Amino acid sequence: MPQSLPPHVALAAPPMNGYAVEKDLCMLPELTEVASGLGFPEGPVLLADGTIIVVELANRCITRIHADGRKTTVASPGGSPNGAALGPDGKLYVCNSGGFRFQMVDGKLVTAGEPDDYSGGRIERVDIETGKVEVLYTSCAGFPLKGPNDLVFDKHGGFYFTDHGKRRPRDVDFGGLYYAKPDGSSIVEVVFPMIMPNGVGLRPDEKTVYVAETRTGHLWAFDILSPGVVRNSPPHENGGRHLAGPAAYTSFDSLAVERDGNVCVASLVIGGINVIAPDGSFVEFVPMPDEICTNICFGGPDRRTAYITLSSTGKLVKMAWPRPGLRLNFDPAP
Repeated sequence: MPQSLPPHVALAAPPMNGYAVEKDLCMLPELTEVASGLGFPEGPVLLADGTIIVVELANRCITRIHADGRKTTVASPGGSPNGAALGPDGKLYVCNSGGFRFQMVDGKLVTAGEPDDYSGGRIERVDIETGKVEVLYTSCAGFPLKGPNDLVFDKHGGFYFTDHGKRRPRDVDFGGLYYAKPDGSSIVEVVFPMIMPNGVGLRPDEKTVYVAETRTGHLWAFDILSPGVVRNSPPHENGGRHLAGPAAYTSFDSLAVERDGNVCVASLVIGGINVIAPDGSFVEFVPMPDEICTNICFGGPDRRTAYITLSSTGKLVKMAWPRPGLRLNFDPAP
């Protein structure tokens, strides 16, 4: 059953070089626990009936959370389903990284690189009513997908997705940004290389696609010329415009965009949501009670409720958000 979480004193952060990285004392926002006992949840998606879908990376499944907190399994695709979004056909499109190794650190669950039973990266389409899983893409231009991570649909019905790559004990993959059609007929490489690209989102007018890199903690913007084609803007090798970067150690995960264009990036290590304006300036930092805060989406009246995944503690929480979020294309939620 959802329950209110009491406010706590948390470690938050003042703005430095574009967003929060340093920790200082402040109060956590008032949070309501939607569900707990999840196996490293990510990719929240709100459905028209008020239920919420999340992926569970550690349990290798996709889960529906009901209003009373009850959990039912939608599908078990194996690997590690990660980012998810509803497409124009009402099916759920999922970035599957092929699996993660997990370990417990101080009582919290964290990822630990590529597992021994890594099954290969892929893009999947899931029928949320029957649980049927279809594999749409496993490669692009002859190169295998390594660790698809997050995706967003544009108004044309195609989707941008990031390939985070995989990390092994002595080496790591370069990642990239891709664009694909939901019928499995076309996939193109949009940006390569990137360093562990993770969250991806579109500006409200869809003239810009945003990508957050995990390990570097950088947020990039790419001007869209046409669906799946972006402007290359030297001097950086990935051709993007640099919006924000850290002055100290932190990492970025998934993101969502507000109606006014602010980018809300789930931030690891410091644990919370960094809100960054379209010009790269810092708006605010919203702390969370979990250092592995991985994703955010918007719902509720006027999209003023934020749903946030706290992955290392296995929780989905929600809170009132000070500004309306952007309604996603093909979002059926009222």
